[in-house]
Amino acid sequence: MSKKSMLRSAKGRNDHPDNGRRAFLKNGLVAGGAAALGAAAAGAAQAAGENVILQKQDWRTYLGDGVDARPYGTPSAHEAHVIRRNVEWLTADPVSSVSFTPLHELDGIITPNGVCFERHHGGIAEIDPTAHRLMIHGLVDTPLVFTLEDLKRFPRENKVYFLECAANSGMEWRGAQLNGVQFTHGMIHNVMYTGIKLRHVLEEAGIKPNGKWLLVEGGDASAMTRSIPIEKALNDCMIAFKMNGEALRPEQGYPMRLVVPGWEGNMWIKWLRRIEVGDQPWHQREETSKYTDLMPDGRARRFSWQMDVKSVITSPSPQAPVTHGKGRTVISGLAWSGAGKISRVDVSVDGGRNWRSARIDGPSLSRSVHRFYLDIDWNGEPLYLQSRAMDEYRNVQPTKDALRAVRGVNSIYHNNGIQTWYVAKDGVTENVEVS
Repeated sequence: MSKKSMLRSAKGRNDHPDNGRRAFLKNGLVAGGAAALGAAAAGAAQAAGENVILQKQDWRTYLGDGVDARPYGTPSAHEAHVIRRNVEWLTADPVSSVSFTPLHELDGIITPNGVCFERHHGGIAEIDPTAHRLMIHGLVDTPLVFTLEDLKRFPRENKVYFLECAANSGMEWRGAQLNGVQFTHGMIHNVMYTGIKLRHVLEEAGIKPNGKWLLVEGGDASAMTRSIPIEKALNDCMIAFKMNGEALRPEQGYPMRLVVPGWEGNMWIKWLRRIEVGDQPWHQREETSKYTDLMPDGRARRFSWQMDVKSVITSPSPQAPVTHGKGRTVISGLAWSGAGKISRVDVSVDGGRNWRSARIDGPSLSRSVHRFYLDIDWNGEPLYLQSRAMDEYRNVQPTKDALRAVRGVNSIYHNNGIQTWYVAKDGVTENVEVS
């Protein structure tokens, strides 16, 4: 099968608002110096630097900064390109937009706080924690108001969960669009949350027998609100005030946010300020006109909260091409499921014709991302890289065509189809689809 007949590529698509990959290169959205190097240039650089170990480098000739020079640590200046990035044409205004996690630059399963993707509907709320309150009211025995310090007196727990926007990969429904894993899959992060069970404050207030739903509201300018069934709220939802050991960042909901494990990120209300108990869902904007799945017959599937089993290869990928030439090559990626743990990840190098089991390394936690690796000896021939995840309940990640056969192409949300990267002989990698 020739490359021409096999690929539906993101490169040069006429229906892309900025003509696909060319626009991303023009706007500087493909991150990192390595992405700009072809395999030949990288090989020349390596040959020129073979004797660098024998040279006395400048940094060995002077004393460095003392321990008090950087009271809050920052990454090396050589890692300055590892940042969240937005797509300027995606929304009318950045205060109601998204920035994407640089998945291709990360490893392991924990996302550093400074690069966790952002999704805002009214910009970042800058909140004084001493003036912030959480109110519980509605169908409860005793309406209550809590301070942050009040919440910290309840039994505390630490949980690692992924948070994925329901629109992650949403621009790929109609075909290969964005030439970088940061943009196709970067609306996800995975961190350790510290906080308390939502159940504790609900039980403190006392839920009336007809209390079946919660309306959860944020304290930002958009007053983001979502309905959550009481069964989920009492099961595993948290009120978190720390992530990865430190206080939530403002863009992640400081001083407190809701954690809804395994469910779409829009329900994880940031800057949490109000919880109302009711007897039915509220049918707010974010669960009617938005965050519903438009089906082929024009009807919308609602309340599709759980994030489906999904995976993606993060390297090699368009922003992390192969620069070392033939030989030992590490294929790496992430897999996750809103239902539980990932039990298996298969990787194909020939567009799904043949599959090999990848090695899952690191902690395997429920509703957390899993890191997988496949070590190969690359002979320099083109690769069509795919990954396919399966969770502990035998849910299997579908192909994009299988997903479209059921859902059509008019949706935005819950696209968990198998992603394909084409690796050319020179190591340059593209977002494509296999047919």
